[in-house]
Amino acid sequence: MKETDIHKVDNSSPQGRLGGACTYIVLLRGINVSGKNKLPMAELREILNELGFQNVQTYIQSGNIILDSGETKEIVCQKIKEAIAAKFGYDVPVLARTPEEWKSTLESYPFSQENEKIVAFTFLDRVTKESVIEVNGINEDKYEIVDDVVYLYCPSSFGSTKLTNNVIEKKLKVTATTRNLKTTIKLLELAHPNLPKGKE
Repeated sequence: MKETDIHKVDNSSPQGRLGGACTYIVLLRGINVSGKNKLPMAELREILNELGFQNVQTYIQSGNIILDSGETKEIVCQKIKEAIAAKFGYDVPVLARTPEEWKSTLESYPFSQENEKIVAFTFLDRVTKESVIEVNGINEDKYEIVDDVVYLYCPSSFGSTKLTNNVIEKKLKVTATTRNLKTTIKLLELAHPNLPKGKE
C-alpha cells in the first residue's frame, strides 16, 4: 500500500471526529474499474470538502471514503451521488455505514477468516428478507445473507466464483458493492482507530 493511498487526518475523537457530527464509512460502487468511471481521489476529496463534510479521507482507488457529517446517512449519500453526477456525469451508487455498524459486520462474519484472500463482504443498499441466492455452480463457495450484507467465503477465488457483485444485485434486487477483508478492516481502522477490529 502506498502512502498516497490514504489521505490522513486526526480522527482520535471517540464520538465521531468532529463535535456534534457522526463519522461515516462511505462506499462508491463501480468507479475506476477497467478504465471506466474514472474518478481521481484528489478530485473526489475536493468535491466532498466543497459539500461541507469534515475530516475527509479516501483509501485506495475503489471508492472508499471516511468523513464526518451532522447529516443522516441518506442525505450524505444523496449529496455525494448528485455531486459526482454533476461534475463527472457518472451515476454512481453510494452506500454508507457508521463505524459501529461496520464493526458489527466484521464481528458477525460466519465463516473462517484464516485465508483473507477468500473472504469478502457485499454491502447492500437496503435490508433484504431473502435468504437464498439462486445461482448454480457455486461448488465449495459459501455465502450468508444477514440484513443488509452478504458474507462471502470463496475458495474458488473471487476471479472465478459465481457469487459476483452483479449476480447478487440481480438476484436480490438491490444495489450492492463488495469489499475484501483487508479493505474492510482498514476502513474501520481509519474511521475509528479505538474500536477493536473483528474477531480475535
